[in-house]
Amino acid sequence: MTHNATAVEGAAEDRAVQPEVEPLDEPVSRETPEDSPAPPADTPPDPNTPIAHEAAEAVRVLNIRQEHWPRPPAPRVFTVANQKGGVGKTTSTVNLAAALALHGVRVLVIDLDPQGNASTALGIDHSVGTPSVYDVLLGGRSIADVTTTAEFAPLLQCVPATLDLAGADIELTSQVAREYRLQRALNNFLAGQAERDPSERIDYVFIDCPPSLGLLTLNALVAAREVLIPIQCEYYALEGLAQLLNTVELVTSHLNPTLTVTTVLLTMYDSRTRLADQVADEVRNHFGDLVLSPTIPRNVRVSEAPGFGQTVITYDAGSRGAIGYLQAAREIADRGAAVSSTGESGEQ
Repeated sequence: MTHNATAVEGAAEDRAVQPEVEPLDEPVSRETPEDSPAPPADTPPDPNTPIAHEAAEAVRVLNIRQEHWPRPPAPRVFTVANQKGGVGKTTSTVNLAAALALHGVRVLVIDLDPQGNASTALGIDHSVGTPSVYDVLLGGRSIADVTTTAEFAPLLQCVPATLDLAGADIELTSQVAREYRLQRALNNFLAGQAERDPSERIDYVFIDCPPSLGLLTLNALVAAREVLIPIQCEYYALEGLAQLLNTVELVTSHLNPTLTVTTVLLTMYDSRTRLADQVADEVRNHFGDLVLSPTIPRNVRVSEAPGFGQTVITYDAGSRGAIGYLQAAREIADRGAAVSSTGESGEQ
């Protein structure tokens, strides 16, 4: 009892010594006073914030200001080839094509991979029964009959691939002039465009190859004039290069003398690892000026985009992957503007 009484008395003394709080004359308001100065309406946003920087990059990638890149004097036909899978062939094909098409350059993508991933990324239907590159190779149809325009880019056309293409390697074996099927169809398509309206001609053709060196890839190499090799910045990506270059040399010697390797693109570059730098240095030392200056970084947005039927250019234009492909596409366009006009490659 004595202890409790002492505690009560101590609490009473504490309350007694506390100063009295005078009541406020005016009620407290949590709202901004009406007479407080408002920021000027014409004050520009701070361009140094991360959000502002990403927004500016997105505007540049999507070409909101309608910038037009230079067009080559003659159509450039690229085969995007590397028999190793997972090095970024399809991803590079669709994103380079999208970046060029959004900047006033006319592009045709030929999906020669039975998986049809390039068609998916461009939002093009490639279900069974859809007119496709299979009908061009084995059905005698023209490329103009099977092309579809991408919704997000009116200057981008695609020849889709369906599952029918999976057996094309076997079916082509017994065909006459089997290596020249795609070349004939593409030359006829480009010549027909030039006759109708030269201003509407295709500027770039990208042929997406399967991860093999079969008859489909051989058709692509014979039809093209240039080879674009995407190389993943890892050691295994270097092992198959010798075989690919040997195949290109054989095609040049016997089937298509105009074919040459003109462009090498470093993909999946991870600046945090020494290995990526070592691979990039080896590739640049071997190929020299053929290697594009921009590298494509590892970026999750690049992997996410196909799941939404888009390229990374339209899926997240401010991402590092989109900016990398934009810079690579611009360098290709600048190189193409300096290429002298050449004639169509004919059958040998």
